[in-house]
Amino acid sequence: MPVVSFRATAAALILCSAVTAVQASETTGESSLSGSYLAGRTASKLRDNDVASDYLSRALKGDSGNPILIERVFLLELSEGNIEEAEELAIRVLGFNSQQRMARIVLGLRDYRIRHYEDARRNFAASSYTPVGELTSTLLIAWSHAGEGDQARALKALDKLDANESFANFKAFHAALISDYLGNAIRAEAFYKKAHEQAGTSLRVVQGYGNFLERSGRAAEAVKIYSAFLDGGDDNPLVAAALANATAGHKPQALIATPGAGAAEALFSLATAMTDEQSIDVGLLYAQLALSFNADRPVAYTLLGDIYEDIKRPEKAIDAYSQVPENSPLRANAEMEIAINLQRLERKDEALARLNGLIAQQPGNYDALVTLGNVHRNNEDFAQAGEAYDRAIATFTKPQPAHWRVFYYSGISNERMKNWEKAEKQFRRALELAPEEAMVLNYLGYSMVDKKINLPEAMAMIKKAVALKPNDGYIVDSLGWAYFQLGDYEQALIHCERAVELLPADPIIGEHLGDVYWRIGRRLEAKFQWQHAKDNKPEPEDLKRIEDKLVNGLPDEAPLTPAQNTSDQSNG
Repeated sequence: MPVVSFRATAAALILCSAVTAVQASETTGESSLSGSYLAGRTASKLRDNDVASDYLSRALKGDSGNPILIERVFLLELSEGNIEEAEELAIRVLGFNSQQRMARIVLGLRDYRIRHYEDARRNFAASSYTPVGELTSTLLIAWSHAGEGDQARALKALDKLDANESFANFKAFHAALISDYLGNAIRAEAFYKKAHEQAGTSLRVVQGYGNFLERSGRAAEAVKIYSAFLDGGDDNPLVAAALANATAGHKPQALIATPGAGAAEALFSLATAMTDEQSIDVGLLYAQLALSFNADRPVAYTLLGDIYEDIKRPEKAIDAYSQVPENSPLRANAEMEIAINLQRLERKDEALARLNGLIAQQPGNYDALVTLGNVHRNNEDFAQAGEAYDRAIATFTKPQPAHWRVFYYSGISNERMKNWEKAEKQFRRALELAPEEAMVLNYLGYSMVDKKINLPEAMAMIKKAVALKPNDGYIVDSLGWAYFQLGDYEQALIHCERAVELLPADPIIGEHLGDVYWRIGRRLEAKFQWQHAKDNKPEPEDLKRIEDKLVNGLPDEAPLTPAQNTSDQSNG
């Protein structure tokens, strides 16, 4: 079952209760203002922004002068990409809060679009009272000067970013783009080189620098830039397409061709940096504003889809990815992401149809085959998953370090099919490619512990995994369970209790702690833990085992035989 299914159900129940409040108030003839406000607030907390906007807009009609409602509806309209509505509301917001940062940015961008650059700069400057506001304001002010053809003022505006070391990459890259846009190739190249030295793994830096080199008649240098990026393990389709075109001698269009495209790139740069829980909602606003300039829409829609995925809005993510044009190098990625989100919505047949359709068109698409395997594995169809992973592995002649995941996933599928010989082989192949991957160390080590084979080696693997990820409850539990299997209940207790602290709602981790308590004679606490594990909805086969323990406890201990403790049984 998809991980998001419970959260989605809980969200639906909460929202349903709020909607019911609205319906009840309307049925009884009472004012629906409070009900609409409640439903809107609830939907907003769940990031169901289109529903929230609808209810809060209704509430605003009944309380049109409420500044809190006006500001909330403004931000919600903006988050939905309703730019004209957001502009109208921004004017009202500034009527009672002249320093509202997003309202200033929205109105500044409105002026920017019609090339009223001086007015735009006044609004941007008024929004620069936070670090993010300062960065946003500075980049947009610089591009406004570029829109007027004034390179000196544009670059001087960017100097303001020198006060914050973390803004250095933004400064170098946008100085390069501005110089390139204004036709100053010498300064553009110097800034591109600096940006590449500072952030050579950045997709947009690589695209921008390579694009500049190609247009400068230096395609061979661009090929080196693109190849180095791809050799680093990122199979980005945009860079792969650029490499193919550069190799074929096709000269590209400039990355930034208009001032609007420059502003969009600034907003895109900022949105991609806002990925944590505290900033991602602002990232969504910036992504919508970037789209409002109609520049590089495939990239902007892909970013928008990624943001919706991160905030657990699969329906909206599907809508965004669906906007990526069929002829874009990003379309295959969009199809895969649509399938992943269909799976999250428990529409598995549609997800599989999408992926199989893509693979029919591109039989050698490694990422599509791995994604197909992941969907099958998520549906617990491990035979089909294993077959998809085998097909993915067959697409390359020599595995690279980045390919460790497909061997890991194949190992999981084979272990679940009880094909241990192949599973172990795949896990060990993954470790050859990525010796420091805690997930692989943990899964292989835990499996060997559970099978009571190669215990010293298994213990070493799990200890290494814990050292790499000391706050991962599953890995800490594996170490506790390994000590349990070895009969070292004192150490098992330490780690199993720690694992329960980290993941108190996991039924298997709770069961393991119950087992430890039983062995050390704390029978009442053991039954409490088993009951807690049962209440946390374990899988059917696990539930049966836990219920038996609640009735009968654990059987008497059976000592390990010497053969079970040897490490020379490895198939690796």
